[in-house]
Amino acid sequence: QLQLVESGGGLVQPGGSLRLSCQASGFSLIGYTMAWFRQAPGKEREGVSAISAAGGTTNYGDSVKGRFTVSRDNAENTMYLQMNSLKPEDTAVYYCAAQELGVPTTNSQYYSLWGQGTQVTVSS
Repeated sequence: QLQLVESGGGLVQPGGSLRLSCQASGFSLIGYTMAWFRQAPGKEREGVSAISAAGGTTNYGDSVKGRFTVSRDNAENTMYLQMNSLKPEDTAVYYCAAQELGVPTTNSQYYSLWGQGTQVTVSS
């Protein structure tokens, strides 16, 4: 069974940091473009970041540029999202996704494999 499982979410104060992980099981992430998305209550799903299959190309949404960093370890079958300088508006459920694509896009319609999500809450 192909599965993506996110972890690392939680409650953090404004200005703090969190590191999310997305572990794949049932298949190898080699050859897959991967991405992070988020969805806050009452809002549309937003593309956060994407990374190419080999990890050499990344893409970020404007709202997280300079604060978030995406990376991957294909040997560990895992993708990461390091989130620094967190703001209350970063509060959302964060999802990872994977697809065999040529470019790391943050357009959700191109992804068919999705995790269940992990909650990130930024609040004092």
